[in-house]
Amino acid sequence: MADKQIKTNKYLEKFLSIIEKVGNKLPNPTTLFALFALAVIILSGIVSQFNFTVVHPGTGQEIKPINLMSVEGLHKIILNLITNFTSFAPLGTVLVSLLGIAVAEHSGLIGTVLRLLVLKSPKKLLTFVIVFAGILSNTASEIGYVLLVPLSAIIFLAAGRHPIAGLAAAFAGVSGGYSANLLLGTIDPLLAGLTQEAAHIIDKSYEVNAASNYYFMFVSTFFIAAAGTYVTEKIVVPRLGQYKGSVQPDEIKPLSKDETRGLIYAGVATLIFILIILAGLIPDYGFLRDPKTNGILKSPFLSGIVSFIFFGGVLAGLAFGIGAKTIKSDNDVIKGMNKSMETLGSYIVLVFFAAQFVAFFNWTNLGMIVAVEGANFLKASGLGPVPLLISFIIISAIINLFIGSASAKWAIMAPVFIPMFMLLGYSPELVQAAYRVGDSVTNIISPMMSYFALIIAFVTKYEPKAGIGTLIATMLPYTIVFFIIWVSLFIVWFILGLPVGPGAKMFI
Repeated sequence: MADKQIKTNKYLEKFLSIIEKVGNKLPNPTTLFALFALAVIILSGIVSQFNFTVVHPGTGQEIKPINLMSVEGLHKIILNLITNFTSFAPLGTVLVSLLGIAVAEHSGLIGTVLRLLVLKSPKKLLTFVIVFAGILSNTASEIGYVLLVPLSAIIFLAAGRHPIAGLAAAFAGVSGGYSANLLLGTIDPLLAGLTQEAAHIIDKSYEVNAASNYYFMFVSTFFIAAAGTYVTEKIVVPRLGQYKGSVQPDEIKPLSKDETRGLIYAGVATLIFILIILAGLIPDYGFLRDPKTNGILKSPFLSGIVSFIFFGGVLAGLAFGIGAKTIKSDNDVIKGMNKSMETLGSYIVLVFFAAQFVAFFNWTNLGMIVAVEGANFLKASGLGPVPLLISFIIISAIINLFIGSASAKWAIMAPVFIPMFMLLGYSPELVQAAYRVGDSVTNIISPMMSYFALIIAFVTKYEPKAGIGTLIATMLPYTIVFFIIWVSLFIVWFILGLPVGPGAKMFI
């Protein structure tokens, strides 16, 4: 049995090493977008030399490729280089929402809440709470990776259990359940902005709000938390057995008086903030409703959800910081915001080139041509809606093995798949939800995931001889079960015709 397992692990490590080598040979995502933008320009010049046209199925208008390898094309590129960047939808939404969350993170609020969740959970629910907390941590970007994952290993060890099992449970929630959440995070406006840009290839007036997948992702949170708990207890824990390493349990410090007071302050501030929002939404003529229709779907609240993420993060973070004495002046608040912007330097550079790629793709009409031809091919293939959507999820999951960034992948995929599915009658919000399922489930087995090396470092603390194969062998059951559970939930959701988010229908 042991020999068979060793042989299996060798095959697995060989397979993973191939993936790692291929992934490492890919250019930096920023370089990738620069190359894509250049390729679009060259391709537009080539395609425009042929008498190649398609007919827009909605308007009946003849669509021809536009040549950017011309004097007019050069002028357009030069004159719009800046506005392509500054008007790129995901840029502002991510920057603004992250500024608010940065205050909550820098003050210690998010880290304290995660610690409290894990420390106060009953032993029988410990694994579930760790996976659940990992999913929730996605609201604040990397906090789950750098805080919850190593903390969960420490907690499991202190409870007399294998620390890597606790680490795996947290990693599964943080990374495998990346898109699920009870709250909106920075990933929601980011993906929605990219989806909206892609939808404009077909319909210039189409709007995608940041909460467009909220209903589906809210429900997904509980399914993924339960699935992660099952895999940990039934597969990972028995496989790891009793921990026999040399690392001794660390003392897990309870919350200090200052932290407790900070949580009370933050709770009161958050409650007041929620009451103000409800006061603007519940009355028929509430001040946060649509002033024209008095509705909620296109209200300032949903359309401006990023602003509420910002104000909510700042308010709760300030309240906690004052109560916990981690914020003593305005300098501390600004320092937290500055720190979050420092981490976004590479993102801003990436966005500049991604914005050019998306703009060039739209100008050339190549997106529309690919969408029409792709939609015709899919219609002719005879694939029904369910096999079609499952195939798209699988494609997203496979690509995720080679390109770790969710936004980078979606910036490449959205301009092709969103228009294609729109022409088949599927809403951009539905396609985005399908993408998020595929993008999440293979995170935990992808060496290209940005925090993968960090997780291996955490593992080697308890198993010095551990490597990529060790981590993948531990996390692969999560990927398989998450895929089965999440895809099944998505298909049931689709068959029932439920909206994936506020105002987000299945079809257009």
